[in-house]
Amino acid sequence: MQASDEKELPSGFYCYIVECADGSFYTGWTTNPKRRVREHNKTIKGARYTRTRRPVRLVYVESQTNRSTAMRRELQLKRLSHAKKRKLAQQSLLSQSINQSETH
Repeated sequence: MQASDEKELPSGFYCYIVECADGSFYTGWTTNPKRRVREHNKTIKGARYTRTRRPVRLVYVESQTNRSTAMRRELQLKRLSHAKKRKLAQQSLLSQSINQSETH
């Protein structure tokens, strides 16, 4: 999912990766990815790391079954190298564009 997507995700728990203006990545978990990206970009509720690297854009999101698994998956994603996070984001964006073209 990209930050510009209009459809709302169902309520639940999500792990996400945002790409910062400087090209770095920030990984987190949330119950509402669109709200969280908005917080990273426009409020003091965003992470300290992203406040100085705005704007951020959502490049990857995945649903988790509960808070505990979301937190564990967040840690796994944080441990990935920059190159692996980039590849994950690119694969996510590619699959979204393929899905969107199939529905139009």
